[in-house]
Amino acid sequence: MKFLVDECTGPAVAGWLRQQGHDVFCVYDQARGIADDEVMRIAVDQRRVLITNDKDFGGKIYRDHRQHSGLILLRLEDERASSKIAVLSHLLAQYADKIDKAFVVVSEHRVRFATRQ
Repeated sequence: MKFLVDECTGPAVAGWLRQQGHDVFCVYDQARGIADDEVMRIAVDQRRVLITNDKDFGGKIYRDHRQHSGLILLRLEDERASSKIAVLSHLLAQYADKIDKAFVVVSEHRVRFATRQ
């Protein structure tokens, strides 16, 4: 899969995804400091699923109906890289075929596919 890992999600997550064989654009490593709108543009232009723990992206997609190629919003109590990797590992093992173009909210205990009303 193709992912864009947001700056706040971090390079450790990007590195783990690469080790799993995924194509990854990491904002922290490749375009640190760019605006959220530019992050979204890159994700859409390159057809990448955006992984972030920044709720602003959820608002842009869910409330503002912005175009996207998929969003994984991490809503974790434990923000350490190891926790992010653990929930992403579970998500990809169980739901990889449903992530493309989906809006997915993930916590340590729950995976929710949000739908627009």
